[in-house]
Amino acid sequence: MAGAPAYDWRIDLDALVFSHPASGSRCFVHRLAFRALTRNASPTAQECMRWFVRHRAAFEAAADEKAGRGPVPGNAFNLNSREIRRALRMLRAG
Repeated sequence: MAGAPAYDWRIDLDALVFSHPASGSRCFVHRLAFRALTRNASPTAQECMRWFVRHRAAFEAAADEKAGRGPVPGNAFNLNSREIRRALRMLRAG
């Protein structure tokens, strides 16, 4: 997967984290966001990561949009379900 952003599950934060190369930052998506996105009341970390992989382009687009608003404090930021849904809609509208 050369060039693909790395991702992992942070147990201590209960969140998926992936790198956002354009901003040099790490992006976090909490399990609560995945609950809303997947319509699953308690998705496992593995289910969240699979959903991320299937919809990676939307996560990257949402991260691009958020990072484009201005400097990222502390080289890390989070995405919520609204931001990811917006990116999904934009990608589908094409």
